Amino acid sequence: MAQYILWHNPRCAKSREGFKLLEGLDVEVRRYIDNPPTCEELQDVLNKLGMKPSELVRKKEKLFRELNLKDANEEEILKAMCEHPRLIERPILIKGDKAILGRPPERFKELIDEV
Repeated sequence: MAQYILWHNPRCAKSREGFKLLEGLDVEVRRYIDNPPTCEELQDVLNKLGMKPSELVRKKEKLFRELNLKDANEEEILKAMCEHPRLIERPILIKGDKAILGRPPERFKELIDEV
């Protein structure tokens, strides 16, 4: 099993930038758009991030407006993110029981530099 797991979208510049920072490390890359997480996996990652669904959803995504999620509760947002993985902010780096959102991608260093 890889030391790190990266939830990655190669079409996203920030995600590609984060991916480059991980060069030479033992990383399993999960293209979460093509291989979406289950709701349980997403909730687990949210717990590792210490975030609520409303903090990880891509509010500028057109689909966010189309689904009228602005006034949705956390459960509704989580469900929408499970059904539409494009709504998940990226990139996310996971290591054991911790995860970090790479916004900006340099934040990955916080997790990489941990002993």
